[in-house]
Amino acid sequence: MKLARFVRINLVSIRLNMALIEEATGIGAGDVGELYGALADRLEQIVRLDVRASDAVIEDACQVAWVRLLHHRQRVHRETVMAWLARTAVHEAFRLLRRARRELPLDALEDDAETAIAVAPVTTEELFERQERIREVRCLPERQQRVVWLHALGLSYTEMAAHEGCTRRTVDRQLLRARRAIRDDLRSS
Repeated sequence: MKLARFVRINLVSIRLNMALIEEATGIGAGDVGELYGALADRLEQIVRLDVRASDAVIEDACQVAWVRLLHHRQRVHRETVMAWLARTAVHEAFRLLRRARRELPLDALEDDAETAIAVAPVTTEELFERQERIREVRCLPERQQRVVWLHALGLSYTEMAAHEGCTRRTVDRQLLRARRAIRDDLRSS
């Protein structure tokens, strides 16, 4: 009898300890919904104070933070969830702002394209010259071709290096070799 009672008490104690450990180490999926209702407005206020951006950027950053909380809920402690959400949302807002500065909206591109077509008609000589340049690029090794096309698209050396999986110096060398090969080909013809 005493042994059974001892085992029962220890099992209850172990279950309570496990529940406390689970509660302290992570947030359950149901808890995220509860936290969202309680903290969503406050999170937006915090991000608005830290980041000067449009409402759309702030809302997007906060939503990304909530989605990441769902994904990483086992690693985030309940006591630090607000700080974690705020830090994640602020980082995401800054990332969205950097991305917006790098990329033009499609409306701006359409306006530029209409202006460019209206202002600068292309002559047959210019078309012929462009075709020659494309032929010269096609004669390059495949790796140099890729770097030349990425450069023509307006990517920075760092972006090209990330895309190609190499260093900036390698990108620089490949572009130098490509230019040299095209220059030598023009001299020989």
